[in-house]
Amino acid sequence: MTVPAFNTVAWFQVGTDAPKEARRFYGDMFGWRFTLDPDEDGYDLITYPGAERPSGGVQHTGDAADNHALFVVLVEDVGAACADTERHGGKVAVPARTTEDGLTFAYLEDPSGNRFGVFTPPTP
Repeated sequence: MTVPAFNTVAWFQVGTDAPKEARRFYGDMFGWRFTLDPDEDGYDLITYPGAERPSGGVQHTGDAADNHALFVVLVEDVGAACADTERHGGKVAVPARTTEDGLTFAYLEDPSGNRFGVFTPPTP
């Protein structure tokens, strides 16, 4: 299994209030496969044909106002990425959080207000 390089887009997320329709659309258009995330309610994992593991997800939103498309960058240190974002004129939209399994993530905004995510996977 290959591991993405740091500072590259390693995950993406589509947020939708119509997850069934999103699964149909992206599945028909690109051949993506979907499975329910066993660790998170309201989240489907996306796997590309021929891929070993998921590369993205569909977050079920409660309202169309929360729909989004988001890219997520693998970083060595989420806290440092948050500080760098502010130093370079961006904002921390959602501060760093660590899940029970050790995944650390944050949502940031570039100076134009475009939101993106950063994450560090759990230590093996």
